[in-house]
Amino acid sequence: MRRRSALIAVTAALFAGGAGLGTAQASSPTAVGAAPSACRPANHTAKITASPAHSGHRHYRVTLTAAPGYAPCRLAGSPADARFHHHGSPRGVTAGRYGSQRAAVTFGPGRPVHFDIRVPGRPGGVRADEATFTLRTPDGVIPGESSARGPLVVGAGTVIGPVRPGA
Repeated sequence: MRRRSALIAVTAALFAGGAGLGTAQASSPTAVGAAPSACRPANHTAKITASPAHSGHRHYRVTLTAAPGYAPCRLAGSPADARFHHHGSPRGVTAGRYGSQRAAVTFGPGRPVHFDIRVPGRPGGVRADEATFTLRTPDGVIPGESSARGPLVVGAGTVIGPVRPGA
């Protein structure tokens, strides 16, 4: 019975780790039995924190971290398809991009990355508590949607900066 349980556990682990095979392979090749990529949405966490305002803008930092056991991967540019929500309701704000979209960074356990959400400091805006987005690699996008939680205010003119190394 123990042998069967061990076989089931190994099979489940292979399915969980191998589910992303064929996705973003150029940036994070995966072999059967290898650790799953930290870039897959289910394999990292993200948090939004307020940063100091300057140049007439509010800034929020989104920090991504991966737990030990995941394989490092490469990210590049600003996340795509960013959407904002408040208590699960869409806020109707579309974000653009700013900054260089070419620089690649390594992300994985012990190597957090971050990006900036920049919002014009004019009056108005809407409260949000979650951002969803698609991470990009030097060769395309990571399938699936990542999310980050934390309080922020967004509005017209919101833009997202490129992923950079560090928390």
